[in-house]
Amino acid sequence: MSKAFASQADLQEKQVSFTRLSDNAYAYTAEGDPNTGVIIGDDAVMVIDTQATPVMAQDVIRRIREVTDKPIKFVVMSHYHAVRVLGASAYQPQTIIASEDTRDLIVERGAQDMKSEIERFPRLFRAVETIPGLTWPHLTFKGEMTVWLGSLEVRLMQLGRGHTKGDTVVWLPQQKILFSGDLVEFDATPYAGDAYFQDWPQTLDNIAALKPEKLVPGRGAALTTPEMVAKGLAGTRSFVSDLFASVKAGAAAGKDLRAIYKEAHAALKPKYGQWVIFDHCMPFDVTRALDEATQYRDPRIWTAERDKQMWDQLEG
Repeated sequence: MSKAFASQADLQEKQVSFTRLSDNAYAYTAEGDPNTGVIIGDDAVMVIDTQATPVMAQDVIRRIREVTDKPIKFVVMSHYHAVRVLGASAYQPQTIIASEDTRDLIVERGAQDMKSEIERFPRLFRAVETIPGLTWPHLTFKGEMTVWLGSLEVRLMQLGRGHTKGDTVVWLPQQKILFSGDLVEFDATPYAGDAYFQDWPQTLDNIAALKPEKLVPGRGAALTTPEMVAKGLAGTRSFVSDLFASVKAGAAAGKDLRAIYKEAHAALKPKYGQWVIFDHCMPFDVTRALDEATQYRDPRIWTAERDKQMWDQLEG
């Protein structure tokens, strides 16, 4: 291959921030690496997305312990991707919660996704040998559920498909703070290899309709004002829409995947090329977009073998 596969060559450690959003909400962010959300209730702590390994999760736990000694009882999976959920065992939670759609995806493709992601981005799986296996939810829901952390209301909601079919957002209605998972990114390229391009913009509109005043995206800095939230939503929406429009135009013209990829990369790079993991995401994003625009309404399973074949075809 003329270009290192996916993010295997990305070895630079990122600076971590632990941002206080309110008395109850914190954002663990790392310059475009996957984020973790923390909610501290009256009697317990909830963690949203866990980091990729138990060893990496220990740094989140250390920062939680700097602000509270309450037990970490709940882990919420915003979706099924390995980089988000395989550190869950470190928290020793009483209850792991996910949407029923997310659990279905773990059944269908969790093992393949785990192998695929570890090979794509090894830096994000530090001490990979500490992962005990797939993370399974104890409790699943459809549509919406509420968890009460004492007097603090925490709503878990499926507002539509986008990054995956199982996406869950976590909403603090009393404080208008939202944890979006990878439905929203900020100065970071949305990964759309398992996405629903036609649904994603409406899902972002559904998030906007809640009027969040602060938002923790899947990647990028915490958005701490309504203006920043609007910018994060708009940036994600424009990327998804621009990419899908470019791919649909190429498909309508009868071009093959490689030609469509080269055109989409050239079209989007001036506007989005400075975003974190742009070159990592684009081959996967364009491949999924072409699938959706032509014959595959639902995302095909990514295996480590399919990853490399696609990368050779597009980047070789």
